[in-house]
Amino acid sequence: MYKKTYLRIIPLLFIIIFSSCSSGKYIPADNVVKLEVKFADSRWNGEVIPPGEGCKRCGEYGSTPELIISNVPSKTNAIIMEYCDRSYQLMNNGGHGIIGYRVEKPSKEITIPSVPGHTFDLPENFFLVHEHIKAGMDKAGAYLPPCSCRGGNIYSVNIKAVYQASSENETSLLLGEYELILGKDI
Repeated sequence: MYKKTYLRIIPLLFIIIFSSCSSGKYIPADNVVKLEVKFADSRWNGEVIPPGEGCKRCGEYGSTPELIISNVPSKTNAIIMEYCDRSYQLMNNGGHGIIGYRVEKPSKEITIPSVPGHTFDLPENFFLVHEHIKAGMDKAGAYLPPCSCRGGNIYSVNIKAVYQASSENETSLLLGEYELILGKDI
């Protein structure tokens, strides 16, 4: 009896702890805007994960899609991307990795380059917020590509435009957000 209870509590604690590690440290600004987001690569359509964009365990070597983000608030100095498997609760809330992108020059529209999966070696201007939860499925890294091996899971990315405080006297703010469906892994 204790073993069954213990096995049920462990995943719940893990979810609670991991959820608190997501980018919830940003206080919502007075006017949080809805970002406009679209794919820069036509292979991504929001319906089906493109061939080759899955994880290594499934024989693929995927990367995040390149994104074009518009309606970016002027105070934004970082974009936070939380990659999720909406069909598998443990991998929701950024379970596929949380990656940040430094915004050096304010702009109403920002193109976010693609990031390879299965590595901590991130391109310029990117930073790791939280590595993916591999949960025994694949190699560690900042981003875990879709890993249901064409099992029909739905993947998404929660995108947040933020102001990251540069000192203890400032407050980090959530300025804008958007959830983009990446597609179904079929």
